[in-house]
Amino acid sequence: MASSSYSDRPTPAAPSRSVVSAPAASSSGCSTPAASSRPRIPAPDGSAWPDRAALVARLRAAGCVFAEDEAGLLVEAADSPAGLAALVDRRVAGDPLEQLLGWAEFCGIRVPVDPGVFVPRRRTALLVAVAEAVAGPAPALVELCCGSGAISLALAARLRPRWHAAADLEPAAVGCARRNLAALGVPVYQGDLFDPLPARWRGRLDLVVANAPYVPTEAVALMPPEARRYEPGVALDGGSDGLAVLRRLAVEAVRWLAPGGHLVVEISERQAGSLCAELAGGGLRPTVRRSPDLDATAVVARRVDD
Repeated sequence: MASSSYSDRPTPAAPSRSVVSAPAASSSGCSTPAASSRPRIPAPDGSAWPDRAALVARLRAAGCVFAEDEAGLLVEAADSPAGLAALVDRRVAGDPLEQLLGWAEFCGIRVPVDPGVFVPRRRTALLVAVAEAVAGPAPALVELCCGSGAISLALAARLRPRWHAAADLEPAAVGCARRNLAALGVPVYQGDLFDPLPARWRGRLDLVVANAPYVPTEAVALMPPEARRYEPGVALDGGSDGLAVLRRLAVEAVRWLAPGGHLVVEISERQAGSLCAELAGGGLRPTVRRSPDLDATAVVARRVDD
């Protein structure tokens, strides 16, 4: 569940992030509340709602690239002027926007995100699109390294899987994903990659989707503070070359996929060739998919039994 940077943040047309971070992956975007959406009446203690222009200026001075959009979202989230002031203070201090709001927008869905849980990035919409394109009818689907379960939420309605599960190593992520996916009846297992999955699905999965960590260890220190300080290192650090987890995933996927089944993962463009070699060596047939609009790269690998 890794991303190399916080380059997305919510904008009126399509959510994105940066030192400002709110994900999304849909052209519908994030609807930013207008200033007039919050009644300008004093609170019981006599305090008044701050001037919108002053609020935007303070956020912009703190480095928030999409300050106007963030201001609207913070105003929407606040229940009082004092509550808004507290949210703004935390945002200026560097707290991730998504954790202040309690949700991140992804593929047009507001996905609840708990503190300490990986925040879905806009670029990961490519995984959803690729998975939807290669999936057959009613697939047996698993999301690994699921974080908040955002990919599962996006795919559930599109694919209507006959069996659908998710898994993550981090307890906080598992708890968050379980709440997010409970209404869909999707079980969320805690454990490393395929380890916690029911053994009866070995060799029967049609689709495995994973936003596994792929940031090289040395590059983690170069990521924005929002990621380094507030997201678990295990969700970001992909080992010395960034492929440590994906390399294991490539080996294990062959045993869990049904013939003709697909593995879909996110990767950086410069790592795609190396990952494809690993997948091909493990018995999968990989293809690289690229989205310049999302600045995203995905690899889809099919199990082919010759």
